[in-house]
Amino acid sequence: MTARIVVSKSYERDAVHHYEGIYAAGTWIPGNGPRIEVFSPATEELLGWVTEASAADVASAVAAARAALDDSAWAGLAQDERGAVLDRLADGIERRTDELADLISAEVGSARRWATFGQIGTTVAVLRTYAKLAGEYAFEEVRRSAMGGDVLVRQVPVGVVGAITPWNAPLFTAALKLAPALAAGCTVVLKPSPEAPLAVCALAAIAEEAGIPPGVLNIVPGGVSTGEALVSAADVDKISFTGSTAAGKRIGAACAAQVRRCTLELGGKSAAILLDDVELDRRTVSAIVSGVMANSGQVCVAQTRLLIPEQRYDEIVGVLAEAVDALVVGDPAEPTTQVGPVISTGARDRILAQVADAVGEGARVVAGEVVTEGGTGSFVRPTLLADVDNTMRVAREELFGPVGVAIRYRNVDEAVAIANDSPYGLAAAVWSADADRAAEVALRLRVGSVSVNSSAPLDFGSPFGGFKQSGIGREGGPEGLASFLEPQTIIR
Repeated sequence: MTARIVVSKSYERDAVHHYEGIYAAGTWIPGNGPRIEVFSPATEELLGWVTEASAADVASAVAAARAALDDSAWAGLAQDERGAVLDRLADGIERRTDELADLISAEVGSARRWATFGQIGTTVAVLRTYAKLAGEYAFEEVRRSAMGGDVLVRQVPVGVVGAITPWNAPLFTAALKLAPALAAGCTVVLKPSPEAPLAVCALAAIAEEAGIPPGVLNIVPGGVSTGEALVSAADVDKISFTGSTAAGKRIGAACAAQVRRCTLELGGKSAAILLDDVELDRRTVSAIVSGVMANSGQVCVAQTRLLIPEQRYDEIVGVLAEAVDALVVGDPAEPTTQVGPVISTGARDRILAQVADAVGEGARVVAGEVVTEGGTGSFVRPTLLADVDNTMRVAREELFGPVGVAIRYRNVDEAVAIANDSPYGLAAAVWSADADRAAEVALRLRVGSVSVNSSAPLDFGSPFGGFKQSGIGREGGPEGLASFLEPQTIIR
């Protein structure tokens, strides 16, 4: 059975979302930049447009954020009051779950049935987590000085935060930055990706409704030049970036030159180790496949390297291939769709070219096809490649598409070595009938988070981030909040 691609014209051309200029100091200010038009990757229909923020526009937004920081209207609130505002922001998003899930499904291509939780539910959960943490966090501590007397150690806001987010999960990745920054008392200039800015821009009205004061949240849509202006703005105290490792290296270098704080959540090439006792029941197989294919494989923690024991290699590959081929691919708005398009035709062509290169190196296509059917939209068939070696490019580079690679191993030591043999270290999973055995293997992996018998290596109340070229710093939990604070010592 092959994957089915069904595309329908679900979005009317006159149903357009548009945002003129930048959002700064609590209002939309007209800008002079060019329009960035946003098209559905499924139907190629125009969904809306934003105005690209110029360097002058970014300066205005940063000035608004600095003014809001200096007047202490936000940072001066009691910490539980900031938490209450975050709860109201979560309420506002939750009330608009269907509307926002529809919009993100349209602009990103996420399957609508997944978007409710994977895009909106996760956003709400992050905001709720930090709403609670804002009221509980110890922002001040009195210590006894080693020299006598007391020392007051305060945690103060780092200042104005420049937050740069990707397109694959626009509201969720924004929340991972916005929620802890606001809980800390910071003000934020948020730059969404030009590929998917509409849902983030919709956040402005929800923030106003929640009671976030003017200037505390500012939004500057735009591309690379807008991001460069934000990174180089003198009044920005910290940059928090999620995106590619290549872009993160440039941002990290720019921040280092200015001794500016930064958090970088970058790429991944996560491994899922299937131990020799793994049970191939329907739930487990579905979860393993979802770990590769969720959001069309456009997830930084996608577990695209499937490490399979040699003695069960053919059996397991066959079961996974059948499950991959059974996935329904099509218009993300359709309720039966499990995998939508990738973000653009350029991304589609890059993914297909890399699959073809892998086949040329000796990989074997066991699910999907090297080429996709013609027609509307940037669709790639969910693909599983067997006989992949960990030295192949397809096993080492983040593909960001619905492609998994099956790599064989002889024993657990070799599986761990293969999993760790990567320039990345973001996430991983271990699958076994014995959860304790899987947890012991998890302890040996050089990655930021490991899930046992799950394809979701992220807990909103715990730190998330990567080793090696997967980034610097952590998001999530109290560690994520601490990254937006500066310790200050008062010796009395």
